[in-house]
Amino acid sequence: MNKKKILNDPVYGFINIPNDLIFDIIEHRYFQRLRRIKQLGLTDLIYPGALHTRFHHALGAMHLMSNALDSLRSKGIEISSEEYDAVMIAILLHDLGHGPFSHTLEFSLFKEVRHEKVSFWMMQRLNQEFKGGLDLAISIFENQYRRPFLHQLVSSQLDIDRLDYLKRDSFFTGVYEGSIGSERIIKMINVVSDQLVVEEKGIYSIENFLSARRLMYWQVYLHKTAVSAEVMLIEIIKRAKHLTQQGIKVLATPALSIFLEQNITSADFEADQDILEVYALLDDNDVWGSIKFWQDHDDNVLSSLSKMLLDRKLFGISFSNDEIGRIVTDDLIQKAMNRFKLPEEEARYFIKTGSVSNSAYIASGQSIKILMKHGSVVDVAEASDLPNIKAMSTIVTKHYLCGPKELLNT
Repeated sequence: MNKKKILNDPVYGFINIPNDLIFDIIEHRYFQRLRRIKQLGLTDLIYPGALHTRFHHALGAMHLMSNALDSLRSKGIEISSEEYDAVMIAILLHDLGHGPFSHTLEFSLFKEVRHEKVSFWMMQRLNQEFKGGLDLAISIFENQYRRPFLHQLVSSQLDIDRLDYLKRDSFFTGVYEGSIGSERIIKMINVVSDQLVVEEKGIYSIENFLSARRLMYWQVYLHKTAVSAEVMLIEIIKRAKHLTQQGIKVLATPALSIFLEQNITSADFEADQDILEVYALLDDNDVWGSIKFWQDHDDNVLSSLSKMLLDRKLFGISFSNDEIGRIVTDDLIQKAMNRFKLPEEEARYFIKTGSVSNSAYIASGQSIKILMKHGSVVDVAEASDLPNIKAMSTIVTKHYLCGPKELLNT
């Protein structure tokens, strides 16, 4: 069988599958599942074109990684064929553990389990099936390999993951202000003492990258309507889970039912291998299909929220620089009790507060390093003539209040 396939990507054009192992990984059910998980969760409710998936993103990131490794090799950086293949696999599988709707339900279906950890567990399972073929890829993914720059290409503040998702999300949402010159940035990266750096002549491309990332967060990822839709979905899952654990029948797909019935934690994943296999069956379709049943459920909270989300009758939402006070929320909860004839416990599903934060660049930790012409390496925030980057290092937090529009507007 010919496994040297070429895929046609709308962002980059033709993408090559470089070897048989990567082809077999892409064909595996774990990876094919990513076709059924949208990259931006519910954002297509705001930007109708945002229907691309984690499958698209993973392949695009693999393509950019190939370009980055080839560029580094052209600058004399030694990268063995084993390292090359391993880091390609690591970036291909970096999002393997995402659950339905990507980040939205990360802490609703189970507790204290980040998608990166699930990706690691799934990579370990794949490694067993491929008889140790992912050993080096897992070592790089976990930052256990002796050459840190390979991990930094996969996960850092200027990694291949971000270079793809910003360009791809900008393309599919039509928010072209968020587009970045990923090709130029890739040409500007280098390695010094096994650490990833950017050559000084690429510093303005980095400034544009950070500016685009900040804009995409406020305009796309943290768009107020997207936040509202995500809050509603989280409350729907919480209510379905509550009813299920109270012994009330809530029709759902078999995989989703297990996560509604149990409060699954990280320890459960590690103790019971079957849970990971059930998780690997979960995707966006499980949730949407179940919500279609729930809109007719006898429980008023579950049915109302489900129908509102299906019909895009979303909560109204307002952002504030200050925390939302108890007086405001208590008043709205009372209004919800009166308007919908609900007890307080159920009315609380309709009035929600929280906060979102945005920081384009965090100077501490894994910072972006600039290789100056005279040979020194400095943090990008310390570059002399880039005050914008210093400003973008500030974490901006906004607090929100959301609920039915007829209540918020009274």
